[in-house]
Amino acid sequence: MQDLWGVLLIGLGGLLAGGAIATWKQQRALSVALGVCTVLAVASGVLRLGYFGG
Repeated sequence: MQDLWGVLLIGLGGLLAGGAIATWKQQRALSVALGVCTVLAVASGVLRLGYFGG
C-alpha cells in the first residue's frame, strides 16, 4: 500500500506540472504556485517509495 501512495503522488505531480505549463501565459503567479506543489508532490512520492529516504 505504501508503494501505491508513492506512485499516486508522483502521478499527481505530473498532473500539476501539466497545469503549471498550461497556465504559464495567463497567470504566472498561479503557475509558479503549481510548480511548487509539483515539486512537493514528486519529492514526497519519491521519499515515500524509499529511494532517498532510507
